[in-house]
Amino acid sequence: MANLASNLHPWWLLPVSFLLVSNIHHCVNAEPQVPCYFIFGDSLSDSGNNNNLATTAKVNYSPYGIDFPKGPTGRFTNGRTMQDIIVQLLGFQEFIPPFATSKGRQILKGVNYASGSSGILNESGQQLGDRVCMNKQLSNHQSVISTIAKLLGKRSASKLLRKCIYAVQIGSNDYINNYFKPEVYNTSRLFSPEQYAAYLIEQYSRQLKTLYNNGARKLAVFGVGSIGCTPNAMVIHGTDSSTCVEKLNNAAQLFNERLISLVDELNTNLRDAKFTYLNPTGATSTKALGFTVINAGCCRIGSDGELCLPGSEPCGDRSKYVFWDAVHTSDAWNEIIAEEAYGAESSGQAYPLNINKMAQLHINNDADEDICGHCVI
Repeated sequence: MANLASNLHPWWLLPVSFLLVSNIHHCVNAEPQVPCYFIFGDSLSDSGNNNNLATTAKVNYSPYGIDFPKGPTGRFTNGRTMQDIIVQLLGFQEFIPPFATSKGRQILKGVNYASGSSGILNESGQQLGDRVCMNKQLSNHQSVISTIAKLLGKRSASKLLRKCIYAVQIGSNDYINNYFKPEVYNTSRLFSPEQYAAYLIEQYSRQLKTLYNNGARKLAVFGVGSIGCTPNAMVIHGTDSSTCVEKLNNAAQLFNERLISLVDELNTNLRDAKFTYLNPTGATSTKALGFTVINAGCCRIGSDGELCLPGSEPCGDRSKYVFWDAVHTSDAWNEIIAEEAYGAESSGQAYPLNINKMAQLHINNDADEDICGHCVI
């Protein structure tokens, strides 16, 4: 199924192949489709874990959060992240709290470990300052599930964790804040794009298996998006008369092809779990959806060339913009991608199944299993 990753094209050139699922219709106070949702990743999913870190990759200031009920929270967008919207579609009444502020029994609903500028590799993003890399996120998760086991007992904790969905979207920074920054990192001199994709997937495979060994049985992994189509990438690298920076998109496609193969391999070898690959680029043309600005951010960009200038006034109609700043997408675009991840029927968007169907899966429970009996962290 490696050809699925060929869907990684500029968003506005993709064919219309998916009808958006209807808006959220869950009844007030209804139980969510799954009891808990755990989130791992980078700035596309971060909801505040970087706020108190010594890093330039944090956005707990206006105009970030201008369309979010609580204002600036550390989300790298004007409103909700894609993961926030998936959580709503699953029927949760509240967003999943960031690890940095999660406490008490609220962790039973899930925790968001994502951290801006983080990557699969420990060193990715280090030039920006502190971040919680994927390996550290896994360590944080182990501490959380240990607490859950103390709250519920090991047998009940194991049953709970098997029913949760674990969403992982990471890898972009291993390219834009590692491989394609040769002035800081030497990876592009050590690896060809093909070799680097294989190297990342080797590391990523171990990390996903760590989640499995810590009780995860429903795992949704998101590919790397069209990183060559961000306003920042086009300014830094130039497009050579192309629509986007093709070398970045081609590298992401190599990664996604291997990630799809990894999903197949994990589903074959770990038969008591289900892994699925989700395409992060969108199947419907931006023009058809009403987006009119596809190559510029909605806010004024600061001197770093990526994030919004603090306190600046953003564009008036955010619904027309794919990008919020020079790297991160808008709430309006996040909603499109979240709805596709949740309800897409096309294998090009969700393979082998979407999040809605994953939520409905019944995973056999072994009440006597020790959820940390063979942790590998």
